[in-house]
Amino acid sequence: MKNGVQIRYFAAARAAAGTDEATCEAATLRQILDQACSANPALTHVVSQCSFLVDSVVVHDESITIADGSVIDVLPRFAGG
Repeated sequence: MKNGVQIRYFAAARAAAGTDEATCEAATLRQILDQACSANPALTHVVSQCSFLVDSVVVHDESITIADGSVIDVLPRFAGG
């Protein structure tokens, strides 16, 4: 099992982050997002409009604790029908 939490950025989130992925320590989703945004302020606006998957499951509760070995997908809104 991997140590830490993997964050994968897609589309506009990837552009704002300047990377496809990052690794951080286990914490709540909100704490992880705050840490990512404080390290890269360009992410703040994008992340505020994103959806999140944790281990391929949609998560709406940002107070959920993300365990070591988990993967967070940061998904901006997508255009299209």
